[in-house]
Amino acid sequence: METNRFFSLLLIALTLTLSSCDIIGGIFKAGAWTGIIGLLLGVALVIWLVSRLFGGRR
Repeated sequence: METNRFFSLLLIALTLTLSSCDIIGGIFKAGAWTGIIGLLLGVALVIWLVSRLFGGRR
């Protein structure tokens, strides 16, 4: 239970500190392949977090 709180707080902190414009600008500077890989990793992270929060081991 403590781990879920830690990851939730970490996710909220990252959401509040990162500006979406900064992220998109960095992706365009780095190139299209970096953006595609970043997008896939981001989607995988969100799916993993949702599965851990709602369907994890009990």
